Formats: sequence, C-alpha cells, structure tokens
Amino acid sequence: MPKARAESSTDPAPLDRAAAESLPPGDAREDRLVRLERENLELEIRLQDLIEAAARNDEVRRKTQERELALLRASSLPLLIELLQTGLKKSFNLDAVSLVLQDPHHEMRHLLAGEPASSGARGVLFVDSLTPLAPQLEELDRPWFGPFRDVEHMQVMPQSRGLASLALVPLRRGEHLDGVLVFGSRDPRRFTPDLASDYMAHLGIIAAICLENAVNRARLVRSGLTDFLTGFHNRRYMHARLREELSRAQRDKRTVACLMIDVDHFKRINDAHGHLAGDSVLREVARRIDGEIRTSDTGARFGGDEFAVVLPGGNVREAEALAKRVLATVSRMPVLVSPGVAVTITLSIGVAVAGPVAGALDLQALSERLMTEADAALYRSKSAGRNRVTVSATVVT
Repeated sequence: MPKARAESSTDPAPLDRAAAESLPPGDAREDRLVRLERENLELEIRLQDLIEAAARNDEVRRKTQERELALLRASSLPLLIELLQTGLKKSFNLDAVSLVLQDPHHEMRHLLAGEPASSGARGVLFVDSLTPLAPQLEELDRPWFGPFRDVEHMQVMPQSRGLASLALVPLRRGEHLDGVLVFGSRDPRRFTPDLASDYMAHLGIIAAICLENAVNRARLVRSGLTDFLTGFHNRRYMHARLREELSRAQRDKRTVACLMIDVDHFKRINDAHGHLAGDSVLREVARRIDGEIRTSDTGARFGGDEFAVVLPGGNVREAEALAKRVLATVSRMPVLVSPGVAVTITLSIGVAVAGPVAGALDLQALSERLMTEADAALYRSKSAGRNRVTVSATVVT
C-alpha cells in the first residue's frame, strides 16, 4: 500500500466545527464590517472634535494670560474698564462684550464721574444689585458657557443682535461677587459646555482683584484731590481739570466757562455761631451747588468760603443761567446752624468765558487769565451789594 503524504506545515489548520458554526453568513459579515466602519468614523469625528476643543482651550489659555498681564498693569480705573471691554473683545475676537458691576453705594460711579468724558466707563452696566437684573447670576460661582437665549441673557448683554453663544464669567473675590463679564459670539460653537472653564475662572478672579485695586487707587487719588470738609474737589484738582478742559476746548474750537462763588458775610456766621456752624454752611452750600451742575461740570472748594465751577463747552448764556440757579437754590431755604437756629445764605458770583485760540497755547497762563477774569466779576458783585451774578464782558483768549 502506498504511504500517506505527510501534512505540510503551511497547510491551514483544520477548522474547529464549533468555531465554523459561529461565523456569520456572508451578508451578516458585511453588515458587521459596515457597522464597525461607521463606529470607527464616529470615533474619528469625536477625536477630531476633542483635538479642536483642546486647540481652542490652548488658544484661550494663551490669550487669557496675555490679557491678565495687561489688566494687572492697568494704572487707573477707567483704563482697567476699557481693557475689560474693548481690550478683551479685540484679544478674543468677540462680537460683543458686556461688563456688569455691582455698585450698591454708587462709589465707582462717583469715582468715575471726575474722570474725562472719554474714559472707558461708557457701556458699563452699573447696578445696585444683580438680583433684579438676573437673579441666577447671584449663584454663579464659575464660568458658564452655552447658547444665547434672549429671555435669560438680554438684560446682561444689550448688544445681543445675532449672538448665538455666550460666556458668563463671575468676578469674584472669595464669597463676594463684584459683577459679571459677559462674552458674546455669533458662532454657536464658540462657547460650548465642553470648553475648559479654568482659564476663564482665573481671568474672572484676576479681573475682580484688579477692580478692587483700581478702586482703592482711585480713592487715594481722590483723597488727595478732595476737600475733606465738603467732599468737593479741591483747588489743586480744579487747576488740573481747568487746564485739561481748556486743552480739549482748543482742539474742538469750543468755549469754557468759569464761575467764582463767594459766601456773603461768612465771617459774621463764624463770629455769631462758631466755626462748626460755619463748617455746616460750607457743606450745605457745596451740596446745593453740586445739585445744580451737570455731570460733565466740575465743582470745587477754592479756599475758605470761595467755590468755583468749570463748565466744559459752556457759553456766556449757559454759565449765567447756571449761576442764577445756584444763587436761587442756596438762598431759597435757610441753613440750620444750631438747634433751632437757621440762617439764610446768599452768594456773590462772577462769570467769565474763555474762547478758542489759534496756534500754540500756554494753558497755564490761559487758565489763570480765565480765573482772574471770573474773580474780578465776583468782586464787582460784592461791590454792587452782594447776592447777585456779574458776567464779564470780556472773552478770555
């Protein structure tokens, strides 16, 4: 009998019967391959989404660090607010930025009121409390990312036209919420819940600390430029502000008006009722003057019983009208100087106006000429019997 041929080592191993029976038929194998390919494609898409999200997070981290350094270098409250709004909008390539600040005692608004009108505070939403505006913000302890919804977000983002996604960044110092920084984008994928929030949370903390520091610096500056008795600006501030307004007026070809105000017979009040009574009179006169001037005007205690007001862009007619209102307001109601004792206060007021000058200009000299002219008009009021307004006929140039 012929010998059986030896099996080659390259021949396939005999297929186990059970394994063979477990293989799906041809159509089923094709369906399984299609399903695996589809799952693989979905995983690839998900991986690409994660890579893009990581890239976005890295870009946000880099830009956030750059902006934090800029915020820390801000030298004033208006500059800091400008950086928080315009700076972040440009840096992050955003379609809209809104800054909502809690200012229950109006301190920030008062600190900013003395700054030039061109400061970056325009557009800030100052609120006494966030609760009436958007109650949910009070509980915001970390950044929120998601779709823009008119009903929920319009109050904190007035420039909402066309926005699709939003970031709400709380400005927190410990348990205290100073406000909310709101970023808006027309891209619905710009701010999504999977975006890392750590960097934005850190930005919010840095911004809150910078705000606190800027407010403290503004307080210190104001204390050096404020009369401690009346709360009005002092003479030093008035000189600086007058030069600033004259410079702006020369560029814009406008006028600047100045009122010099003196309390009539103030020495008699001190002699008859004491210096504390005199202090009460000065505080009340300052308060009543402040109630008549515009936000853009600057009032100051010039020294002793003398006050001054600068009206940017004010002409002779407007300055005279303001002077008459101040005169009437101060004299209308007696001032209580001691229990049961009230005195009627009258004023002598001088008004002068500086006009635009062509060519180079010595602002210091011009400001001194303007105040001298207003002071001369004041003394003409005194010489004419007090309790009156005198307007200089000379336009100072």
